[in-house]
Amino acid sequence: MVDQFQMYVGGKWVEGKGESRAIIDPSSGKVIAEISDASSEQVNEAVWAAKKAFEKTEWSQNTSDRVGLLRQLAALLEHSTEALARIESRNTGKPIRESRLDVHDAVACLRYYADLVESRREYQKEMNDGTYSLITEEPIGVCALIVPWNFPLLLGMWKLAPALAAGNTVVFKPSELTPLSFIKLTELAEKVGMPDGVFNLILGGTEVGQALVSHPEIDKVSFTGGTETGKHIYRECAKTMKRVSLELGGKSPLLVFDDADVDTAVDWALYGSFFNQGQVCVASSRLLVHHSLEQEFLKKLTARLAKIRIGNPLDESTEMGPVISLQHLRKIEEFIQIGQSEGATLLAGGQRTGDENGYYLTPAVFTHVHQQMRIVQEEIFGPVVTVQPFYDEEEAIDLANGTKYGLAAGIFSKDVERAKRVAARLRAGTVWINGYHTPYVEAPWGGFKQSGIGRELGPHGLAAFMEPKHTNIRHQLQPIGWYS
Repeated sequence: MVDQFQMYVGGKWVEGKGESRAIIDPSSGKVIAEISDASSEQVNEAVWAAKKAFEKTEWSQNTSDRVGLLRQLAALLEHSTEALARIESRNTGKPIRESRLDVHDAVACLRYYADLVESRREYQKEMNDGTYSLITEEPIGVCALIVPWNFPLLLGMWKLAPALAAGNTVVFKPSELTPLSFIKLTELAEKVGMPDGVFNLILGGTEVGQALVSHPEIDKVSFTGGTETGKHIYRECAKTMKRVSLELGGKSPLLVFDDADVDTAVDWALYGSFFNQGQVCVASSRLLVHHSLEQEFLKKLTARLAKIRIGNPLDESTEMGPVISLQHLRKIEEFIQIGQSEGATLLAGGQRTGDENGYYLTPAVFTHVHQQMRIVQEEIFGPVVTVQPFYDEEEAIDLANGTKYGLAAGIFSKDVERAKRVAARLRAGTVWINGYHTPYVEAPWGGFKQSGIGRELGPHGLAAFMEPKHTNIRHQLQPIGWYS
């Protein structure tokens, strides 16, 4: 007997009328829950519930009520940290210590946007013609939020917190693979008294997402996921001029210069490349190492890889869990085969391991690669890295910028001025110098080139869910006298 879960539409829990779907524990391949997808009629009901809440309630206008509810939700979420973390680890396969970090960051995100929206003030200016202008920012309306399976709770919160803080209403669709943590969050939102229709949760896959994105009453779509899906959503949104934010794929480089301490560089490279089994859009999947350090770097990297503890994500000692699904495991293995067929050397890893029913893979390292290989150019989204040598700063920059992506990059060097000079020439939305991976809720997050459009987090993340409005005021109506 497995748990069965419902959707939340218009303030009520409802059974999906679409196809049934099994939710799998990737560490064992066992079914841990069942859900039913939303029908197209239920997607429509959720959108209209959100539209009614936006237009017929005080939600969009009452900032203090919104701030109060967001802070209550943050407190309740914080109190539920261990329960949420265990749900997330069972559903995604990520080690429990990473799930706890996700919950902590989700709480911080709620509190940040409650504080930020509370602190904002309208801007007034007297104009040269004696009028004065009010510059205000208003919520966009009904927002469709669509999130991926690698950080279901945290990436969902990066969208939900600013969207609600700004006064929008929401129809939220988690990944069809990992809906459990946001179902739990929805229970918490109900407990704090979120008004009916403000927050709606619908479940399902591609068809549900399509019904949502193409719905004429959706005003804004915020999507995190693959680049090709993002392009499709961009085209769909253009049909009705929906506002759109896209956080898409990456193939991020990590540059190790010749003055970097090799042991420390390897330590950070492991973290940048294999956190969450490498299933991170900003994972440092391309390691660019100065040629003078390359052999020492590879020797120490493979030695450390052999010590990574791979196992059950709920085991406190586990450092790496399974990948998300059997389908994804096979995709990663196909890329490993592609790399070998292209002539690259598989220096380490790339083999199945652990519970034979789980989706475990040892972290893989490729050497002897060149820039045009598919394993260098395409996002694999798993525990696979390539290592390329470079000879000077110019070559490092060329290699780093030499893909269609531009999400993130890292630079290791004792010479911070050089690192800053290189960072200024990297086409990436985030660049870490002598560090990697940490997102800061106060700073923008998003990509250059085909890694997306728009930014999440920071003030930019709130602005993405608001429309600026200019109201110009003349105290008395008087003739203008322009025509005779």
